[in-house]
Amino acid sequence: MKRCKGWAVVLAALLAACPAMPLLAADTGRYLLGDTTAATPGKTAPGLLLMGGGDRNFEALRWFMKKAGNGHIVVLRASQAGEIGEEFFNEVGGIRSVETFVFNDREASTDPRILAALKRADGIFLAGGDQSRYVRFWRGTPVAEALDAHVRAGKPLGGTSAGLAMLGEYLYGAMDGGSQTSPRALADPLGAENTIETGFLRIALLKGVVTDTHFSERNRLGRLIAFVAKGEAMAGRPLIGLGVDEDAAVAVEGDGSARVYATSPMAGATVVRGGLAKQVEDEAMQLERVETIGAGPNSVLHLPDGRVERPVFQRRYAVRDGVLAALDAPLLVIHGGAGVEPGDLTREEEQAARAALEAALRAGHARLKAGGSSVDAVAATITVLEDAPQFNAGRGAVFTHDGRNELDTSIMDGATGKAGAAAGLHRVKNPITLARAIMDRSRHVMMVGEGAETFAQEQGVALVDPSYFRTEKRWQQLQKALQEESTAKEVGARLVLAGKAYFGTVGALALDAQGRLAAGTSTGGMTNKRYGRVGDAPILGAGTWADARCAVSGTGWGEFYIRAAAAHEICARVRLAGQGIVRASEGVINGDIPKAGGDGGAIALDAQGVAAFPFNTGGMYRGWIGADGVPHVAIYRDDALPLPAY
Repeated sequence: MKRCKGWAVVLAALLAACPAMPLLAADTGRYLLGDTTAATPGKTAPGLLLMGGGDRNFEALRWFMKKAGNGHIVVLRASQAGEIGEEFFNEVGGIRSVETFVFNDREASTDPRILAALKRADGIFLAGGDQSRYVRFWRGTPVAEALDAHVRAGKPLGGTSAGLAMLGEYLYGAMDGGSQTSPRALADPLGAENTIETGFLRIALLKGVVTDTHFSERNRLGRLIAFVAKGEAMAGRPLIGLGVDEDAAVAVEGDGSARVYATSPMAGATVVRGGLAKQVEDEAMQLERVETIGAGPNSVLHLPDGRVERPVFQRRYAVRDGVLAALDAPLLVIHGGAGVEPGDLTREEEQAARAALEAALRAGHARLKAGGSSVDAVAATITVLEDAPQFNAGRGAVFTHDGRNELDTSIMDGATGKAGAAAGLHRVKNPITLARAIMDRSRHVMMVGEGAETFAQEQGVALVDPSYFRTEKRWQQLQKALQEESTAKEVGARLVLAGKAYFGTVGALALDAQGRLAAGTSTGGMTNKRYGRVGDAPILGAGTWADARCAVSGTGWGEFYIRAAAAHEICARVRLAGQGIVRASEGVINGDIPKAGGDGGAIALDAQGVAAFPFNTGGMYRGWIGADGVPHVAIYRDDALPLPAY
């Protein structure tokens, strides 16, 4: 940072002209860009800029600067330095000055120079950081009074991240020094960890509003619902919640009407309707119904009542024993294996694969539409994929070293924790139906080989001659693998795992209308495998997992998925770390697995209806279908696949 130097006698004269000037007074940092004495070119007008964090939307910031008459902005923060001021002045532009004050203690809130700067400011912006510091440093001080006076004077106030979290009538103060997660918040909504504060600012347009930030990215819907519940217990009246995503900003006019600016396509704001049922102290949240409304760039949001014109979604949720689940929004997600690369398929093969994916999605959706459970939908979907020779499961299974087809499968009910799995099958036409029978009609979880097929026969599961599974394409893949193995032995070279030997597994995940999850996976294993090798597909926690919050099905180099307990690890990060499903699945599939030496992909789905499709290969057969019954499928990495709007 460039600093002005000179004698003390000329310091004051240089201050206004200095491009960037840090000045320490008490325990406060001061950074100045521009000329604070220049006339404000325009008229100030009331407004609130509510930014969710992440990349700041410059269009929204220019709206804010215009509300400030393109004059003088004061930035307040409790950490870092003057970086945001530099962004405002040099990149957003169009203003006369930016003055940043960094607070390090409560005493700074009585600094006359800060109070004078706040009084003359045309716009005030609260930066991100630790909101507990803001509460401790500003509540009940002249700074808080100055912020309220600024808004009453009809001047704009903005905030991002922690700066936004501070603006509601009831706010999460993070007073314990941590950052609350949705699972912990819902586990004890009235508990001490949900540090809801009030009496900080008195902004009329945010009366009865609880705000939250980094919303969808950090899986914060659950905690916002818990915050609203605790706030209502304190207030004795209904409140609303307002969650703003990263890369989004809500620009509120003086009359309370607001629009959303978004840098990312899916970014927006979510309103949680209040009036929630009273919760019991020291117990997990129980709610039969909570409604949310989404606001996007084409919506009009009204504050403080939370009405939304042209909403992007309206969703209902239930909370059961502290677990949040979407209602009346069934969703089915599938994969047909990772590892497919551009150029691998002829046009006819690609068309056949897409048609098979769509047929599978429609079959599962029909079960959901008819009121079937998530388990019903998963089993119906995978049955279609097993019958399609395009995939390495059932009819299209790869060959073992000795020229046989050896099938593995598993299914798991997230609502009950029940599961069924089978490995080493040679005659079961649809292995997923046997997994379902093991789950529903046996005392066991996994069966293998001849014993599993004996049980299948007893339960009326269809058996076929092993020749049913033979396809010429898979047979030729075996011959190629055998030749590569033979060549490696002849030259004394270490055999590198042939091509896509371990790819093509199929899987399905479903969320039914009751908010229950299920997962299933089916595979022919690895081309040229021997010694009774079993991969991750039939192993619960490795290739398949479902619980009340999360469902996963994997596809890839199974040894690495087993070592990482990949499917369970993803769901553990959702349950224990409070991570969103996208972040959790990306971290395991595109982080842990490649780091260990493996590759592949997965599908993941949470109880809120958020889906993820991480993979680290050139492609992955994948798709989804929602309540409208329209299938969406993709194969290659560059294929456009719109994400479910849940």
